[in-house]
Amino acid sequence: MLRREDDGAVARLTMDAPERLNALSDEMLAALAAAFDDLSRDRAIRVVILGGAGRAFCAGHDLRQMQAKRQAGDRGAAGLHDLFTRCAEVMQAIPRLPQPVIAEVHGVAVAAGCQLVASCDMAVAAHGTRFGVNGVNIGLFCSTPMVALSRNVPRKRAFEMLTTGRLIQTDEALDLGLINRAVPADELPDATRDLARTVADKLGSAVRVGKRAFYEQAEMDLAAAYAHTGQVMVENMLDRDTEEGIDAFLEKRPPGWQQG
Repeated sequence: MLRREDDGAVARLTMDAPERLNALSDEMLAALAAAFDDLSRDRAIRVVILGGAGRAFCAGHDLRQMQAKRQAGDRGAAGLHDLFTRCAEVMQAIPRLPQPVIAEVHGVAVAAGCQLVASCDMAVAAHGTRFGVNGVNIGLFCSTPMVALSRNVPRKRAFEMLTTGRLIQTDEALDLGLINRAVPADELPDATRDLARTVADKLGSAVRVGKRAFYEQAEMDLAAAYAHTGQVMVENMLDRDTEEGIDAFLEKRPPGWQQG
């Protein structure tokens, strides 16, 4: 269902339900939640890559499971509310992780799958990948995917995607800021790994504090954001490894960092 492979300081999570296009089933959501919980306490891992097995990254929610919930006496209201709550918790766990998370995307990333890409800190996609919040095409507006999407791309473009159900490809996704890089399909694993290793080579404590501050300041007004990040900079400067990094730069030598 979900495979984890560690390569030094980089952990790769692979959604492995290709027969369902890696849909966010109840089982997949539970597996992702557990994996993120484990990673949140793993100081040996500095970067996480999230990909999908088979011919797609993720096709969104498991519609068969969603329809099955309608058999309950309340026509599925409680079960569906629980599903969307659990999915939202998984999406919010990604920015809360101390490690940057890079989506490695191919095939399709639609509906909640597009939400998953938008929730990751960065994304690298294979040329020809299609993205969309296309639930409206079957009468289900992608309201929860809209939260992550509208925080990644310009509002009018997000609204157009949501109301037309149109799928976009990598060039447009790159232009909108939904992804960071688009590469040939056969270069996707290497390109994602290179980006992950570049980040993993930085001082881990600095990246952790920086990621947390990145999301915190985004929710503040301008003055509060500067006040908050100024204090973060002070704390970062007082880190012994940061002091060593600055000394090493001034002395033109590699830093002798003691912690990750």
